[in-house]
Amino acid sequence: MTKVDAHDLRTNETDDRGRIYLGTEYANKRVTVAVVEVESESPDEAELAAAYREASESADHLTEEWTEASDEAWNGLDE
Repeated sequence: MTKVDAHDLRTNETDDRGRIYLGTEYANKRVTVAVVEVESESPDEAELAAAYREASESADHLTEEWTEASDEAWNGLDE
């Protein structure tokens, strides 16, 4: 039986279908792999909520600045 160093598996990444390439030395052999941990590359709900909140606050701030600049421009036309 061929021994596999756990570090080799831990540092490899999978393709978009979750497959990992072990190398030609494992060709035509039965390989059993245990998934110990799965990390998500997408943000969690708390991170998304914080990002949306920040974007909303930024949009509110920009709206206020635009309103002030617009009012100043219109008032300048009256003079």
